[in-house]
Amino acid sequence: MWRTGVWTLLAAVSCLCCLRLCWGQTTRTSPATSTKPGDRVKRGWVWNQFFVVEEYTGTEPLYVGKIHTDSDEGEGNIKYTISGEGAGTIFIIDELTGDIHATARLDREEKAFYTLRAQARDRLSNDPLEPESEFVIKVQDINDSEPKFLEGPYITSVAELSPIGTSIMKVTAIDADDPTYGSSARVVYSVLDGERFFTVEKHTGIIMTAVADLDRETQDRYELVVKATDMAGQLGGLSGSTTVTIVITDVNDNPPRFPQKMYQFTVSEGAAVGTPVGQVVATDADMGENTDMTYLIKEGGDLFKVTTNVETQEAVVSIKKPLDFETKRTHNVVVEAVNKHVDPRFVDLGSFRDQTIVRVSVTDIDEPPVFQPAEGTVLEVQEDAKVGALVGVVSARDPDVVNKPVRFSIDRTTDQEMIFHIDPDTGALTLGKILDRETAGWHNITVKAVEAENHAMASHTSVSIRILDVNDNPPELALPYEASICEDAKPGQLIHTISVVDRDEPQTGHRFYFTLAPEVSDNRHFTLWDVKDNTAGIRTQRSGFNRHEQNVYLLPILVVDSGPPSLSSTGTLTIHVCGCDPEGAIQSCNATAYVMSAALSPGALIALLVCILILIVLVLLILTLKRHRKGQRMTEEEEDMRDNVIKYNDEGGGEQDTQAYDMSALRNLYDFPESKGSEPGPDIRSLPQWIQTNRHNGTTLRTGTEANAVASLGVEAVAADFSLFKGYIKKKVEQADADLSVPPYDSFQTYAFEGSSSPALSLSSIHTLSTTSEQDFSYLSDWGPRFRQLAGYYAPGNLEEEGS
Repeated sequence: MWRTGVWTLLAAVSCLCCLRLCWGQTTRTSPATSTKPGDRVKRGWVWNQFFVVEEYTGTEPLYVGKIHTDSDEGEGNIKYTISGEGAGTIFIIDELTGDIHATARLDREEKAFYTLRAQARDRLSNDPLEPESEFVIKVQDINDSEPKFLEGPYITSVAELSPIGTSIMKVTAIDADDPTYGSSARVVYSVLDGERFFTVEKHTGIIMTAVADLDRETQDRYELVVKATDMAGQLGGLSGSTTVTIVITDVNDNPPRFPQKMYQFTVSEGAAVGTPVGQVVATDADMGENTDMTYLIKEGGDLFKVTTNVETQEAVVSIKKPLDFETKRTHNVVVEAVNKHVDPRFVDLGSFRDQTIVRVSVTDIDEPPVFQPAEGTVLEVQEDAKVGALVGVVSARDPDVVNKPVRFSIDRTTDQEMIFHIDPDTGALTLGKILDRETAGWHNITVKAVEAENHAMASHTSVSIRILDVNDNPPELALPYEASICEDAKPGQLIHTISVVDRDEPQTGHRFYFTLAPEVSDNRHFTLWDVKDNTAGIRTQRSGFNRHEQNVYLLPILVVDSGPPSLSSTGTLTIHVCGCDPEGAIQSCNATAYVMSAALSPGALIALLVCILILIVLVLLILTLKRHRKGQRMTEEEEDMRDNVIKYNDEGGGEQDTQAYDMSALRNLYDFPESKGSEPGPDIRSLPQWIQTNRHNGTTLRTGTEANAVASLGVEAVAADFSLFKGYIKKKVEQADADLSVPPYDSFQTYAFEGSSSPALSLSSIHTLSTTSEQDFSYLSDWGPRFRQLAGYYAPGNLEEEGS
């Protein structure tokens, strides 16, 4: 009954709030109403927001509100309609009265308001009387939702020993009711379980510590129940709760502790350096990184060291230096454990370190010889030391009480070239070969020492021998040895910087001196400038270099080191004169390249090769033709013996005659036609053309010996016409003068007119057949049958003797 009364009261309040008519806006007449032009209709229906209470459980529809227009005069001519969210399903309207009712149970948490549109229409024509108007129906909240912890249950943590009021976390409860209406959504918090150690802020939900002595080692977890109540915690409010698990985290509030105050271990004196002696460990009540600790040796750390095993947090005590039973048999080592991460907030709780004693007993063994110094020996020797020179002495002894004798030797795997020797008794190292520091500046050898009576007791040491430098290598110019210069270089221009290499390494460092070689000290083209930093610069002394006149200059440079003793060498710098562009970039350093193109195309190269091949073929053809002509001439000379007679009996002008002619010019006039018919007479194939012409004209002229012989015998058939000879010779002389290709010979000079003193008017140098001639013609008989008749003219006696 009480709940029904509440719902009735709320519905009444809702109706009173919604039935206020407050909008008096005027608008134009709707199309369904006939009005005069200019008349305006006053719209008198409008409403505020409607409210409807949620969770209504009555049996009748819940009245929401009423819509009405001033045009409605109660005659039933107007029809009211609604549309929009929930129209016709959740909300219905009475078409005649405009009353709106809710037919369904509403939940504000699901939907807080509904937007609808109202329309007044003419019932008969269904035409709208007013423009459609929008209104809202809001669902009014009631306290029907309890607060909820949507993110619960919670797990959080807080460090141990945190002060009171330390904020741990914030919890939040959500109430689905309307926070703007009443107190339905006003939530407060409280602690139901665990309030002894923790509290929660009433309005914010922040959980805080309530005590300052939270100890993880005592209790490391707490379960806290937090409650949230709406209606601001008033009576009748709804509530919800959640669980908060609070984990207590560790802080470094406990120091390390050794379970024992003394540990004992035994080790042999022959144990190698680094051999573990034993392990000790300290405990820590903390956890995580707060248990990390490091171990230190506070006493007895000369021969032992301690390391920390980060996984097990154990202290490993090991040998730092070789132990000696004869020197000390028992060692006490104080080991201290210290926390790595100390919290300064808790230093007042006490010292976060602890100590224990580790006692180490050393047992005796037979030991090998010990070198002095044990870490190895460094010796020095001059590079120019002689073979057999002493390098140094290696020392070793037997560490046992007996002190047995020691023998030395060199491990030859470290001195395969046997450069060094060692005395087996004294350990003296001497040279076995000449040294060269530039080949090897250091020599590292291993020396072995054994007990004389027990070679199993052996030890080794390294001996490093440094070769001290001696100035035995002259300095040399570093590469490159070539430089380039532009033709338009200016005087004083730096064209090259010279550096030097020296295989020696003096202790005071290198110092080199540069100068031009004595033979070019007066060089007028270039000068050398010593930069004083072991380099030198080459500069020009003049301008106007011409690569076509001289494209390469050789500049000898003398370099001297600082010794001692001072050594020197001469290097030649080659300087090329090059053609450059206006920016100074080198274009070409070849003199020929200045007048020729830098490169030939493949077509040009092929054409050049073809031309060369043609020239070679032409030369070969010319040589072949010359050889062929020479062979023809030799054949003619062998067949025409009369020409030989003319040649070998020449009375030419001799060496003083510079106007002679080539016999080949006369020989070219010869014609050798075959004789036609069988007319009697002499053979004319070997006669010149002009002689043959005269013969056909009835006058026969002869040359050589035959002409002279016929004239001497008074043969009337042959008439000696000397004007023909003179005209022929004169003509040939003129031709020879005009032909510059004919070389001078003395052949033509022999056929000039000899004068009136010759009775036979002969053109030959052979004298007439007279008894007064002193010349002997007997040799004509030796010339063969073709000269037999001529020999009979000049040597008749010989012919008669041969005929008899």
